[in-house]
Amino acid sequence: MPAKPKKSPAEPSLGPQVEAALAWLQAQSTEKDRENLVRFGINADPAFGVSLANIQVLAKSLGKSHELAEALWATGWYEARLLTSFVDEPARVTPEQMDRWTEDFDNWGICDTLCFHLFDRTPYAWDKVCEWSDRPEEFVKRTAFALLASLAGHDKKAGDERFLEGLKLIERAAPDGRNFVKKGVSWALRRIGRRNSRLYAASLALSRKLAASTEPGARWIGKDALRELTNPKVAAKFA
Repeated sequence: MPAKPKKSPAEPSLGPQVEAALAWLQAQSTEKDRENLVRFGINADPAFGVSLANIQVLAKSLGKSHELAEALWATGWYEARLLTSFVDEPARVTPEQMDRWTEDFDNWGICDTLCFHLFDRTPYAWDKVCEWSDRPEEFVKRTAFALLASLAGHDKKAGDERFLEGLKLIERAAPDGRNFVKKGVSWALRRIGRRNSRLYAASLALSRKLAASTEPGARWIGKDALRELTNPKVAAKFA
């Protein structure tokens, strides 16, 4: 069974709300969800073992609050940190907060969820893609490309030029063979390629170039992206 929730270092006014959220998460934990963390390679400690669907149920009941999100993050619990991606207010997220939280990332689950549901909605998302893409830490670097993948799916106003610049970042990072980096890079490449015909052609060309690389990491990314981009249904959409 999960350990008893830690005392939250939140402000007194938020303390009871944080404690109630942790108690709710603990009550929703299941053996299956704890096993899924291991099954999907999510090394999270401490963690209750709660499905993302249930976390979203709790988020709806809590509503939006930047202060509450900061207090939940401070608890250190994996599920409480996932909860922040639905509770925080994107317009109030700061670059310093993004840096601080990202440096705490220690698994792909927290990285991808924060990028897909919060970071890509902030005014600083594109700047952070460029900034983090050169960072040496595995999960900080992955965050750059998970964020780029999220923007490719969600930022409807961004022009092609931004994503063409993103392809340059992808090519530069492709030789990094670390597991979570290369998977994030491939995700970004595939998502950009499915945005429109022009970006499909550019992504397909880069995928083929990487697939022919002598670098194992780049070759893996290229082949992984090609499997999706050359799928008949995908190819027909952008023919």
